[in-house]
Amino acid sequence: MLSRGAKQGDAACPATALAAFTTVLILIPTLAGAQELEPRAYSNSPVGLNFFIAGYAYSKGGFSTDPSIPMEDAQLKTHTGVLAYARSLDLWGMSGKFDMILPYSRLSGTALLAGEPKERDVSGFSDPKFRLSVNFYGAPALSMQEFAAYQQDLVVGASVQVSAPGGQYDSSKAVNLATNRWSLKPDIGFSKSFGSLTLDLTTGVTFYSNNDDYYGGQTREQEPIYSVQTNLSYNFSRGAWASLGVTYYRGGATTVNGVRNDDALGNSRTGAILALPVDRYQSIKLSASSGISTRVGTSFDTVGIFWQYRWGAGL
Repeated sequence: MLSRGAKQGDAACPATALAAFTTVLILIPTLAGAQELEPRAYSNSPVGLNFFIAGYAYSKGGFSTDPSIPMEDAQLKTHTGVLAYARSLDLWGMSGKFDMILPYSRLSGTALLAGEPKERDVSGFSDPKFRLSVNFYGAPALSMQEFAAYQQDLVVGASVQVSAPGGQYDSSKAVNLATNRWSLKPDIGFSKSFGSLTLDLTTGVTFYSNNDDYYGGQTREQEPIYSVQTNLSYNFSRGAWASLGVTYYRGGATTVNGVRNDDALGNSRTGAILALPVDRYQSIKLSASSGISTRVGTSFDTVGIFWQYRWGAGL
């Protein structure tokens, strides 16, 4: 999630290494689930560093709906504000982090429901997310002074993310900001540095609980969604960097009231990020993503801007 390693020569000046810290929380808003792009998810950072992130994202396109709902030609827009907090940890000598994310969105748009034109305009919180991650290899827990001499090579890590049913939900509506269910996403990732380039590969699976108050009072079950993504990022001077990534996800077929739908995913997306440090405490991140191919479900474009403030660990 966090930063690129400092170059040799920075050990004598920890403040120089601080320019490299640019937390990455790629927060594609609402209904995106397993489609998030997160470069540098398993990079290292000093223990005890805190991050506060505030941002805005805009999405436009068609969001996924269940085939049991006779919806066609969905054209939806979301304006999403995001608040997030993250803290780097020492987990038995290994570096780790805890983060939590709370989105608030306004969704509006039109669709054909059973052949009839319908409109939807709703605001509220989406489901909150919480995640714990740990680096098993190549990224030990380091103090601020020790981190100044750290250089990344190969990092191997894993994480588990929980999404809780706490957002806006109305079972009489076909499209909502929240899902009225729990999800659990474990994943494992690899990050390899090649000078100014960093290559990441992450694979995971998302499990879902049942929604017992689905559209019209039905019960909706969903099979796991399997995902894999790769990101390539380039380090510029003074901590600025840019990345380009792609993700592929499949599975997730749904069953409504015991009837299985032919809606398994087989979709892919691509995205780009530009991170720019403002000073030792602040940075700005610009992001954009778009669908490449879609078998079933989401086909939308997203752009966003995020501000980050960091403190602690002797900063």
